[in-house]
Amino acid sequence: MTLPWDAATSAVQPPLAVVDLDAFDANAADLVRRAGGKPIRVASKSVRCRTLLTRVLSQPGFAGVMAYAVPEAHWLVTSGVEDVYVAYPSVDRAALAALAADEVAAQRVTLTIDSVEHVELLAALDRPHGLRVAVDVDASLKVGPLHLGVRRSPVREPHEAVAVAQAAAAAGLSVVGVMFYDAQIAGLPDSSPAVRVMKKRSAESLAARRGAVVEAVRAVTDLEFVNGGGTGSLHVTAPDPTVTELAAGSGLYGPTLFDGYDDFTPRPAAAFALPVVRHPAPGFVTAFGGGYVASGPPGWSRVPSPYGRRGVKLVRSEGVGEVQTPLQGNGVRGLRLGDKVWFRYAKAGEMCERFDQLHLVSGDRLVETVPTYRGEGKNFG
Repeated sequence: MTLPWDAATSAVQPPLAVVDLDAFDANAADLVRRAGGKPIRVASKSVRCRTLLTRVLSQPGFAGVMAYAVPEAHWLVTSGVEDVYVAYPSVDRAALAALAADEVAAQRVTLTIDSVEHVELLAALDRPHGLRVAVDVDASLKVGPLHLGVRRSPVREPHEAVAVAQAAAAAGLSVVGVMFYDAQIAGLPDSSPAVRVMKKRSAESLAARRGAVVEAVRAVTDLEFVNGGGTGSLHVTAPDPTVTELAAGSGLYGPTLFDGYDDFTPRPAAAFALPVVRHPAPGFVTAFGGGYVASGPPGWSRVPSPYGRRGVKLVRSEGVGEVQTPLQGNGVRGLRLGDKVWFRYAKAGEMCERFDQLHLVSGDRLVETVPTYRGEGKNFG
């Protein structure tokens, strides 16, 4: 099988990365469909390219950016983005002070807090008054001693959220939002009946608790937004009237971790190509580079997967290497030195930390080559 990406990038020396604009736009449209009319805030960590952030924000159904670092948010708003929510707490005092000193940027950026400690850190800045904040609330499922979800916020119950909101208001901060990220629903493939039952129970439990938390917080402050969901749970979260906006990003690129969901199937929109540099033995080739393992629990689900050519497999005893990746199988026959082997990444935006450029393609045509965050000299952690 020959991918149209081969022809589109025939003049480009690999290693290289592509984003298929037709698949990207189709995935965006499907996210909007599953959002059921609620606006989607784009998770920048899953895109990490200003050109593509601008592209998706220009499409109906998307509004605002969910950033992952304060310097990133400040950079984006000075570039023209008008609404950025930093969805992770920051202790970068220099970046926070710079934001507080920039009156225009401070009105376009919302920061995350989940404790009085965070309030005290912000209150110690030279000009904290008027900084916008949102309270991050734990969205995990607890069954007895079991904690099913990610370890994020210590705030879980209505009175805890109210205490943080009141402390923030007393310190002169403007409490404008509440966030709930249901990682155990949004980020977990439907891999077994047990997982499906857990996700259903979690969604029901969270909906009830989310409503109680938001009602309690609204009693003490006016909220502009209640954020919820992720790529894997838009259709689950959207019907909740408490939620005013959703969040998604990974579904735009369609990485391999989203191959196992029952209710949606993103099109593979992002991939990278490595050149063949060796023929170490019959039935084997070696590609240059490739050790681009995604974050999360260690295991084969985090490793890039060969794509587009049947019968090409990783060598399990070596995996993907720091400077070379061996491949085996019937599919490697006929591969010559310099030929491209395509891979899909396990997660979405992390791929961009390996490449300075994304080659935007449509069919077999190279449309444009644009910089990633890395290509613009930006590293936000």
